[in-house]
Amino acid sequence: TETNIFFSVTEQSEINKGKQIFQQYNCIACHQLYGLGGYLGPELTTSYSDPKRGGLYMRAFLQAGGLRMPDFHFKKDEINALISYLKYVDSTAVTYKEP
Repeated sequence: TETNIFFSVTEQSEINKGKQIFQQYNCIACHQLYGLGGYLGPELTTSYSDPKRGGLYMRAFLQAGGLRMPDFHFKKDEINALISYLKYVDSTAVTYKEP
């Protein structure tokens, strides 16, 4: 079955802002989306729905960095936008999810 995903103008704006930040900080150099990108950080395609990660886990890394991830000093609105973008990516990753 095909999944139709509809977003409000506000949600789409937040997703676009998150994508722009993802590109601006060259996150793809260390992380993968849909199997493309770097290998230093984890694959992020389904990170939002991953029961071991999810939104709160991502928020913690975006706020403070980690062992291999630098602290980019993102503002709260930037973190929210990045999470919105990753949530959107996750929602489109039907072939990456287990049946």
